[in-house]
Amino acid sequence: MTATSARASAPSARAGAPSLRVERAYQRAGYRVLAGMDEVGRGALAGPVTVGVVCIDETCRSAPTGVRDSKLLTAARREALVRPVRRWALAWGVGHASPAEIDEIGIMRALRLAGRRALAACGIVPDLVILDGNHDWLTDPAEVGLLALTAAADPPPPVRTRIKADLSCSSVAAASVLAKVERDALMVRHAPAFPAYQWEINKGYAAPGHRAALAALGPCELHRRSWNLTGPLSLGEGVAAGVAAGVAAGPAEGPGGSPDEVAESLSDGTPVMVHDVLQEVGFDGR
Repeated sequence: MTATSARASAPSARAGAPSLRVERAYQRAGYRVLAGMDEVGRGALAGPVTVGVVCIDETCRSAPTGVRDSKLLTAARREALVRPVRRWALAWGVGHASPAEIDEIGIMRALRLAGRRALAACGIVPDLVILDGNHDWLTDPAEVGLLALTAAADPPPPVRTRIKADLSCSSVAAASVLAKVERDALMVRHAPAFPAYQWEINKGYAAPGHRAALAALGPCELHRRSWNLTGPLSLGEGVAAGVAAGVAAGPAEGPGGSPDEVAESLSDGTPVMVHDVLQEVGFDGR
């Protein structure tokens, strides 16, 4: 099968809970087993990039109550959803790519590596992957078209990208919850060995306390050393830091997410347009 992608319009920021409407449409088109996929940690300065996968088929009914994009949930609510999501899914998996791997092969290939590991952990091969976003980082270009004739491995499942799929597709939202909970727990476990970086709070993102510790102490072995760890903030990082500061001044975790989750949404290490930033903070131009 040839991997392809199809962009879909992003749902409104005011959209309700995700559903299986998109998944059911793909199943009616012949893709019986679907894998919703989402990543967390792309823009962090330390720790892995993590990918979650939730596989469903036609026997999987509505997702557990409360499933949402992980950034819209408190940490306690995410953790409470893990067991119900695992019971609901036909199969699930979480994969990581380490900071050393990110430094060696770059973030996009590291995303692919983590995604392939998450799929392998599922123990089944889906007929189609629904990938959050507008770029198919899961498919290796060498496995597409004429180049695929020389590939030794089995071809990957086809991919359909969907902007804000974590807001509209239950399987993708559920995958985001599994990935976020596992990566956060990993960073909290690492925090006591490196207390100055405050990973138990910022989960490795570019929070002011984390950057101050980097400036004073330099990076440790869990930092992405090929990244600009102490230099000027990019546009996306700057807005994320500003919004995170505003969130931190309010409740510890509210409907908009904690400071590290705002950074997850905005500071992904890629170029950010002002329009995209405004959408992320809830302004839709109306």
